[in-house]
Amino acid sequence: MFSIRRLAAALFATLAIAPATQAWGPLGHSVVAELAQRHLSPAAKAEVEHLLALDHTAALADIASWPDEIRDDPKQQDLWKQTRALHYIDFRSGDCIYTPPRDCKGGQCVVEAIPHYIQVLGDRSQPDAVRLQALKFVVHFIGDIHQPLHAGYKDDLGGNKYQVQFQGQGMNLHRVWDSGLLSTRKLDAKAYADMLDAQGTEPLPPAIAPFDNAAAQWAEESCQITRTIYPDGHKIDQAYIDAQLPVADARLREAGRRLAEVLNLTLQNG
Repeated sequence: MFSIRRLAAALFATLAIAPATQAWGPLGHSVVAELAQRHLSPAAKAEVEHLLALDHTAALADIASWPDEIRDDPKQQDLWKQTRALHYIDFRSGDCIYTPPRDCKGGQCVVEAIPHYIQVLGDRSQPDAVRLQALKFVVHFIGDIHQPLHAGYKDDLGGNKYQVQFQGQGMNLHRVWDSGLLSTRKLDAKAYADMLDAQGTEPLPPAIAPFDNAAAQWAEESCQITRTIYPDGHKIDQAYIDAQLPVADARLREAGRRLAEVLNLTLQNG
């Protein structure tokens, strides 16, 4: 029987020693999915392709943005309403320490959504269609949680209420991090993933408490990054892009590596 506790323990044993609602936008989510798919084990690759065949594709990138896309699908409005709060976490305290009763009431946040959908994905007694939907959420939410402003603060809704000037137009800081920064590279998802993959293995941050919840660590990392990404004068200039784009790139690489590890551990047994 699949055990989420066993997965969490295995995930941290591996990763600890290893050198508004749309996070990253379609480009970023596709990059994370592409990076992860390149590093799947044979067993995980076979199971992923088996599930994706239900959607007539073999690429994780093709389904990576689906949890956002259902917002505009009239047939999926009930599911969107049920899951819209699961794309992010709003920390209520500046210490960036995850406290479930305070920061994730009723389990309605990305930190709790990730292990839930991992468990569904790993449950071979579930119908393939149910597991495919869980795969879509796992791929997407692991991307979400690595976008720093999807683990920001309640008072400004993760940068959604912080207005900036970026490349001659007004927008909120959240949108800059969703897509604006990444778009400055002028690369499609495959070329972006090629560039990041060529840099080699991304050293992961050391494990921090709580050690039994990998997603909590990822959210705390993102929250800590938000402390340094609010620009002075509400203006995104080239110096800001030069300083922060490598931070965004690192989070994409970390998300891709961790997603691959989650899928390899979850889908290792046939």
